[in-house]
Amino acid sequence: MGLTFLQHLHSILRWIVLLFGLLTLISSLRGLNGKRDFTLGDKRTALYLLISVDLQLLVGLSLYFSLGYFKAFTDGTMGAAMKDSVARFWTIEHSLGMILGIVLIHIGYAGIKGNKNSSKKFRRLFWCTLIAMIIFCAMIPWPFRMMGIAKPWF
Repeated sequence: MGLTFLQHLHSILRWIVLLFGLLTLISSLRGLNGKRDFTLGDKRTALYLLISVDLQLLVGLSLYFSLGYFKAFTDGTMGAAMKDSVARFWTIEHSLGMILGIVLIHIGYAGIKGNKNSSKKFRRLFWCTLIAMIIFCAMIPWPFRMMGIAKPWF
C-alpha cells in the first residue's frame, strides 16, 4: 500500500512541478524585456517551483530505492540493464535527467538572490527553468511512451 501511495504522490507532484514551472517561465518571460522589476511574487513562484521539485526528488528517491532500481549498481548487472531500454530508462535516464533538471532549478533560483538588476534575475531564471522543463518533459514517462516506460496521466 505504501508503495502505491508513493507512486500516486509522485504522479500528482509531476503536475504540480509542471504547473509551477510554467508559471515561473511566464513570469520570467514577462520580465525579460527589462522594463519590469523583479517582485516578491516572481520570487515566490520560483520558490514554489523549487519546493515542488525538491519534494518530487524525495519521493522519487524513495521509489528508486524501494522498487530496487539501484540494484543494477550494487549487484553487477549494469551491463544487462544498459542493454534493456526499459531498465536503462528507469535505472539511469529518468533519474539522472530529473536530477540534472533539479540542479538547473536550484541554479536559477540562486540567481535571483542578491542585489543584481532585475533583467539579470529574469534572464537567469528563465533560461535555467526553460532548460529544466525541457529535460523534465523528455524524461517523464508519458502514456504514449513505449510499453514498460509509459505510465498513466494520473
